[in-house]
Amino acid sequence: MTYAPELGTMQADYYPFGTEQMPVKSVKTCIFLAFTVLLSACASTPERPRQSERPTVTGLGYDYSSVPTNLKAAANDVLFQAIGLVGTPYRYGGNTPETGFDCSGLINYVFLNSAGVKLPRTTRELIDIDAPVIAQDMLYPGDLVYFNTLGGRVSHIGIYVGERRFVHAPSSGGTVRMDNIDTPYWKKHYVEAKRLLRGD
Repeated sequence: MTYAPELGTMQADYYPFGTEQMPVKSVKTCIFLAFTVLLSACASTPERPRQSERPTVTGLGYDYSSVPTNLKAAANDVLFQAIGLVGTPYRYGGNTPETGFDCSGLINYVFLNSAGVKLPRTTRELIDIDAPVIAQDMLYPGDLVYFNTLGGRVSHIGIYVGERRFVHAPSSGGTVRMDNIDTPYWKKHYVEAKRLLRGD
């Protein structure tokens, strides 16, 4: 008389790698749980930084171990303030979270409130500030990045926040957002970067 394999197990005849019994139910359960975790990870939405959280200053193409501690602290304050404003509506001439921001208004607000630095109001004036010009592969969080999207010398500005990303207020109808500086559009229109924050 032939007996079928016991429910929930596979006998040696059905399992070519050895005589041990393999629990089918537990394997199915593991696969189901792993699949559920993957699905939940894909469906989750990143949360905006809370006021109490300080993002770590990181970036690509530079060894930050030699950066002075006080520069790291100042950069962290700027980075934290800038990322916290992502999602704020764009408004031409705006310079507060309540009114919205244009690109230079965002720069002014962030540096005044995080570093106590009062800057010129317009992008044209900001390109002429007395600050060191920084090579693109040496960017550090808090550096200003300039772009020419409309012709002329410079027409747009943002704040570098690390890992090849910058925060800016891009255009009418949009919101303050974070973009990658190496995307074709921004790479094409990149002009230069300046470092306002000092480590001395």
